[in-house]
Amino acid sequence: MQVALAIAVTAMVAANGPVTYVVGGLPAVYGIGLLADGVSSVFVVLVAVAAATLYLAVRSEVSGMTDSLWLLLVAGLTGVTVTADVFNLYVFLEISGVAAYALVAGRRGATAAFAALHYLLVGTVGATFYLLGVGYAYVATGTLAMASLRSGLASAGYGSPLVVAAFVLIAIGLSVKIALFPLHTWKPDAYAAAPLDVTALLATLGSTVAGYALVRIVFDVFTVAFLTAAPLARTGLLAVGVVSVLVGGYLTFRQSNVQRLLATSSVLQFGLVTIGIALGTTAAVVGALLLLVGNAVAKGGLFVAAGLFERDLVATTVADYAGLAREAPVLSAAIAVGFASLVGLPPTVGFAGKWYLALAAIETSAWGTTAVVVGSTLLSLVYAGRVVEQLYFAPESSSANRRVTDGGRSTNAANASALSDTRAVVVVIIAAVTTVVLGLGSTELANWFTPVVEGWL
Repeated sequence: MQVALAIAVTAMVAANGPVTYVVGGLPAVYGIGLLADGVSSVFVVLVAVAAATLYLAVRSEVSGMTDSLWLLLVAGLTGVTVTADVFNLYVFLEISGVAAYALVAGRRGATAAFAALHYLLVGTVGATFYLLGVGYAYVATGTLAMASLRSGLASAGYGSPLVVAAFVLIAIGLSVKIALFPLHTWKPDAYAAAPLDVTALLATLGSTVAGYALVRIVFDVFTVAFLTAAPLARTGLLAVGVVSVLVGGYLTFRQSNVQRLLATSSVLQFGLVTIGIALGTTAAVVGALLLLVGNAVAKGGLFVAAGLFERDLVATTVADYAGLAREAPVLSAAIAVGFASLVGLPPTVGFAGKWYLALAAIETSAWGTTAVVVGSTLLSLVYAGRVVEQLYFAPESSSANRRVTDGGRSTNAANASALSDTRAVVVVIIAAVTTVVLGLGSTELANWFTPVVEGWL
């Protein structure tokens, strides 16, 4: 039902332009406003399709409690994508956050409990920063509706201490949710400790939706005029993005556990998104949005694959992946495609996002930033290459408890068995194919984003 509604809303946006709705029929300044436009509609569809697919194909534990938490998480994420009110954005972030904390602890045991507590504490700090920023914005303007805030902040003056403080606090709060360096420490623990289905959902949508919220807040509320009037804010965003790319690449390379490697790699990926926001041109913002979509699809598939390898092959580290391409060639090929998108290789959507970002950096003569964007491909290639090398070129392990096959051959055939969850394998394949399809159709997707982005700028 949610998928059908999301597609219907997108069709309405395509036919009639942005769709607005105020709950209860109150004036937009006082009511709970909802907005679907060319940007938010894509993320509405992404949330609906990803949540439905993962629920049907990957859910590991079906019970009243976990189902309720799952639906609560999806409802919160959906609310973030359509809200037109900065306070309600906080409410939806907290709804999804509370559900996520509980779901991470669902595997039980000390490791999951610690990871959930770590996630809870850091997430609460981030939410507090965001709420304080919203409070400062309200004091400066007297409104919480995004459209009214946009004009109210301009009237208050972009140099006003209240306005600057509001921006800094909101940006820090969302940076925690996104997991930019150095606010990323909760993510590897949470993703490695959570059940497979929860990790896949959070990896696909959690930081992605928070990244969308940051884009929306910066350009639809504070506007690019604020970044121009407050150059330190732009410089701060750019610095955080660059450092996240460089440090994220280094930290990812040091990881031996594959799920932690994937979680840490998000620091680099979202650093690129932040660079796009800081550059603030049409090409840069479109590139950032493409990277958000591409990272969501690729990372979701990769986490499902890593979860399958851990559950069925007892393969958790990069070294454990030695020779698995000969035994699970289909899944291994899908993993390689997912990593190709993270690296930014054509024809994946990851390449398209980096292409737009590099063009924007060149157009603004930001040569240092251009070098970082191009260098991010090399950094990503280093950690992705380690995994792919083990899959395809390392000698097979002789361990008897990890011999499975999805159609390939095994040197230990007596102990070979089929992957236990065909539906989950199909999800990984679909994710890999989608990264390529979105890459081939990236021009159309960019054209869909562009009118809204140009309206912001």
